[in-house]
Amino acid sequence: MQIFLLLKEFLADIKKQKLRAFLTTVAITWGTLAVILLMAFGTGLGFRMQESFLNAGDKVIRLYSGQTSKEYQGLPTGRRIPLSEEDAWLLQKSIPDIDIIHPGFGRGVHLRKGDNAAWTHMEGVFPQFEILRRTYPAAGGRFINETDIKERRRVVFLGGEIAKELCGYENPIGEIVLLDGLPFTIIGTMPKKLQTAMNNGPDDRRAIIPFTTFRALHGYRYVSEILVHVRNPNETKRVITQIREILGRKYQFDPTDERAIFIWDMIEAEKISRKVFLGLNIFLGVIGGMTLVIAGIGVANIMYVVAKERTREIGIKRAVGAKRRHIIFQFVFESLLIAVIGGSVGLLISVGIVKLMWMVPISDEGAMQFLGRPLLSPAVIITSITILTTIGLLAGLFPARKAANVDPVEALRYE
Repeated sequence: MQIFLLLKEFLADIKKQKLRAFLTTVAITWGTLAVILLMAFGTGLGFRMQESFLNAGDKVIRLYSGQTSKEYQGLPTGRRIPLSEEDAWLLQKSIPDIDIIHPGFGRGVHLRKGDNAAWTHMEGVFPQFEILRRTYPAAGGRFINETDIKERRRVVFLGGEIAKELCGYENPIGEIVLLDGLPFTIIGTMPKKLQTAMNNGPDDRRAIIPFTTFRALHGYRYVSEILVHVRNPNETKRVITQIREILGRKYQFDPTDERAIFIWDMIEAEKISRKVFLGLNIFLGVIGGMTLVIAGIGVANIMYVVAKERTREIGIKRAVGAKRRHIIFQFVFESLLIAVIGGSVGLLISVGIVKLMWMVPISDEGAMQFLGRPLLSPAVIITSITILTTIGLLAGLFPARKAANVDPVEALRYE
């Protein structure tokens, strides 16, 4: 019943200050819109950038052959340290924290299908490459499997872009293409994926064949890279130290020589990237929050005007026994109500804009592929509601305290 009385008084006050109340509500709506959209675009940008980074290597450490830069036990600098398939299995056997390891070959290759031809990078891989590099096949196709490895099959998995370039359509399963003049059967293609980190071009233009087939055709002894996936990402630095120590003993180089084996710690790079985008999102939230603070000043202004106009009414309530907390609650309730109304409208408009953005087709190239997909995550909603509630409370609290401290006798004399 008390809530209905508060609502009735609130509506009566709003009727007296229609224009001021309308402009303040619009300001709250705009502030809420600014906070939510800025954080939604920031969250969407961060998510897309993280996904594009993980699409090049899902929490992996990448090892490459290097060259010594330090003398070691009488051995000179400048010695080449190659990596082999056996090194991968040695590391997996010696370091329990490694759950997946993958040696891979790579080289340039010429592809031909009828009159269509292209140059690209070809890799010889094992089945676990699919998970480590997120080279998931499109519907109807498959990736390299154990049978392909065992039987050294001439099968190829193509990036969707180069498959369409060669065959004229995106998923040409079963078609025959020539790789350096040798026929290979297409077993699957990879759909378009967002990728910013890469080597030797994007995966959309990659040709992938079984590891054993590659070695049988080209006779390579040393691998192009070794991918390492750690069970616990927090143990990455310790695993890297162990890798350098084990390979240092085998190839006789100083374990502290970082140039002997090049290591790209994509796990650490991802952590840094997450921190950067968290900072960006906080910054955007602060910018939007400042807009809400300005709107909150408008709410406080209305409540001060209402308190002054109702001074005599407040004096009567205090004279007949109303306590200070009742007066404070009334004004805080009214300021929160204004904030909730404006915030709700702002939230609804924000949701509509975000949904509209997802309906708009966006090119796979350019900045819009990162900025055109805002995300309304729970964190964005909770942060916006928290800021809105805090501003509503503060905007009503100070006028409420002033109103509650009015002396009943002086209030009754107020005209």
